[in-house]
Amino acid sequence: MVEIKEVKTKKQMALFAEYPVKLYKDCPYYVPSLRSDEVNTFNPKKNFNLKDNECKAFLCYKDGELVGRIAGLINRTDNRLTGKNYVRFSRFECIDDIEVFKALLGAVEKFGKDYGMDIIHGPWGFNDTDREGMLTYGFNERATYSTNYYYPYFCERMVELGFEDESKWLERKFTIPNEPYERVIKVAEKIKQKLKVVDVAETMPLKQIIKNYGVKLFNTLNESYAHLDGYVPIEGKAIDNVLSQFATIVNTRYISVLVDEDDDVAAFAIVLPSICKPLIKNKGKLFPTGFIGVLTAIKKPKELEMALIGVKHKYKNTGINSILMSRVMKNIIDDGIEHIESNPMLETNFNIQQQWKFAENEVVKKRQTYRKKIGSLIE
Repeated sequence: MVEIKEVKTKKQMALFAEYPVKLYKDCPYYVPSLRSDEVNTFNPKKNFNLKDNECKAFLCYKDGELVGRIAGLINRTDNRLTGKNYVRFSRFECIDDIEVFKALLGAVEKFGKDYGMDIIHGPWGFNDTDREGMLTYGFNERATYSTNYYYPYFCERMVELGFEDESKWLERKFTIPNEPYERVIKVAEKIKQKLKVVDVAETMPLKQIIKNYGVKLFNTLNESYAHLDGYVPIEGKAIDNVLSQFATIVNTRYISVLVDEDDDVAAFAIVLPSICKPLIKNKGKLFPTGFIGVLTAIKKPKELEMALIGVKHKYKNTGINSILMSRVMKNIIDDGIEHIESNPMLETNFNIQQQWKFAENEVVKKRQTYRKKIGSLIE
C-alpha cells in the first residue's frame, strides 16, 4: 500500500531532509545538499523565499517504509509575471516504482488544484539559484554542489506518466590551458579602458563587496536573467538566503565584480570552489568535523564550479565578458586548479552558449524540466 503524508512536524522534516542520502547511499555521483539548508527549507525564519510561495512537502510510504519525498511550490511572483497558473514540484526523490511516482506527483497536483493551478512542472526551485532540472544525460558524472543527481529511471517514469519536455540545460567541463588565452587578455585590457570599469574583487575584501555592492549585484543578475525560462527575481530578504548559501564558499580569487563610473555593478562573474568531496564524505553535515574539509576546499581548491555571470543590458555586446574571464582565468592557472565544470546553462540562452566557443570544453551532462496538465494523476 502506498501512503502519502504531509510534512508537519520536526521529525518528519528531518526524514524529508535525510531521505536523498538514503536513496543515493551507494551512488558515487550524488552530492548531498548541506543538511542545514534542507532542514530549513520550510522554516520562514530561515528561508525568506517562503514569503512569495505557497509550499507543502510530502513523504511517501510503501508498506510502512519511507520510499520517497517531494515538495510543491506555487511561486506567486513567477505566476504573476507570466500570467500562468503553475505549481512547481521540487526536491523530488523516490525509488523506481511507478505507483510511488504517481502518488508523489499526484500529491503536488492536488495541492496545485486546490489553489486553482492548471499545470504542474518541474523540478524547479524557489528561484534560479535553487536546484532545478532532472538529469537526462551524464549519469556517470558526479553532480556539482548546485545540482541534483538523478538515477536514469526518473526521466523514463516522467515520460511514462505523460509529462512533456520543457526547459533544457547543458553542463560543460572545461580543459584548463597552460597559459591564459592571449587574445582574451588583450581584448580585456582595451575594453576595460574603454568602458572605464574597475574590478573591485582585485582589492576589496568579500565582506566589503557584499556590503557595498551586494544588492546592486542582484539587480544586475535580475536584469540579465529576466528573459530566461522560469526565472524569478531575487529581491529583498531573499537575497539573504542566497548570500548565506553561496557567500560562505566564495573565494575572491575566482570572482570578478566590475563597477562602472556610476558606482553600479556593470557585470560580474562568480566561480565557486567545489565542496563536493567533503559534502560526500560527511553526508552533507558540517558538524562535528565536516566544516574542516569544506574550509580547506574553499581556501585551497583543486576543483571549481562556474556559478553565475550577469551583465547589465547597456553593457551587452561590448566585450565586457572578456574582462570578467581574464582575471579569473589567470588565477585559475596560477593556482593549479585541476577541474572546472559549469553549472546548468539553458540551451535557449544563446549568449552564454556562444561565450564559451573560444575555450576547449565538452558537454558532460544534460538536464530538463517536465510539464503536464493537472488532472490525470488525481482522477
